[in-house]
Amino acid sequence: MLLYNITFYLSIFIILSTAIPLIRNDYWVFRVFEYPRLQKLVVNALLLAAMLIFYFPADLKNTILVIALGLNLIYLCVKIYPFTPLAPKQLIKSSNNSHSNNIKLLVANVYQDNQNSAAYHQLIKECNPDVVLMVETNQWWAAQMEDIERNYPYQIKEPLENTYGMMLYSRLKLADGSVHYLVEDDIPSIEVNVSLQSGQKVKLYCLHPKPPVPQESPTSIERDREILLVGQKAKSSPMPVIVAGDLNDVAWSYTTELFSKTSGLLDPRRGRGFFNSFNAKSFFLRFPLDHIFCSSHFSLKSINTMNHCGSDHFPICVELQFDPKAEMINEEPEATQEDKQLAQEKIHKEA
Repeated sequence: MLLYNITFYLSIFIILSTAIPLIRNDYWVFRVFEYPRLQKLVVNALLLAAMLIFYFPADLKNTILVIALGLNLIYLCVKIYPFTPLAPKQLIKSSNNSHSNNIKLLVANVYQDNQNSAAYHQLIKECNPDVVLMVETNQWWAAQMEDIERNYPYQIKEPLENTYGMMLYSRLKLADGSVHYLVEDDIPSIEVNVSLQSGQKVKLYCLHPKPPVPQESPTSIERDREILLVGQKAKSSPMPVIVAGDLNDVAWSYTTELFSKTSGLLDPRRGRGFFNSFNAKSFFLRFPLDHIFCSSHFSLKSINTMNHCGSDHFPICVELQFDPKAEMINEEPEATQEDKQLAQEKIHKEA
């Protein structure tokens, strides 16, 4: 009886945790359940199997629960499908061996209290990126990374002690770089023009908004506003665009999907995998929180989750190629009028 009760009430919880994010409320309780979609699918499948094997056929209550678990499993599979290798790729694979239009980016949330800076020096050597974005960096991290400045002469650094510091290093020329505080006066973002070896200019946006968790922010309003504001900037940019950073949001959330639609930016993970970057210290509870989006001008050379270096995040290394032919093949997300209106409402919503 005890095992049945555990199975029954856990089944109810899984079904409710899937339904709760459908309520478009910004309070953290509603948003946090968006994160573990794959985990909910695994638990849901196990619970459904347990109900079918041990408690079915049975009374009407169990029959209804089995049907609900089945429908819930189908819904979760449909939602996860775009991030599996079975789905169509949103960003095409590059077939051009030229390197002059390539840009390789390394995005790393270092975890401010982590002091394994040597591991990041080794990571940069292994990944050999053109651009390195490091977040959660303070003055200690700025001092520790001074050695890479010889190979990455272009820098924009905003180290802070509040876990939202940000440092950008590049061996490609940077121009018109600036640090913005778009939503909150202690949460920076970076906007800069990057010149590829060919001379082609690319607009790069880097961000790291607060997550909707009680110890940081009780709602997702500020996070969503910053993400959508950057999407608005990206949409109006005359240059090819890349957006990179720890968005503190999963790839399948309605905010990230709204960002993708209204900005027209593509996610290289779609059709390839989850590339979970957090939590590096938990085998089961892992989510794709670190992102690189790009405009349809690009094709993908490679995308990899790198070994973690003492942080709670895995670094992400992505190599893109500016490829004018790709623009005709890539399927750029499109926003409906309702999407555009919702994005504007969220941008102007007061916390």
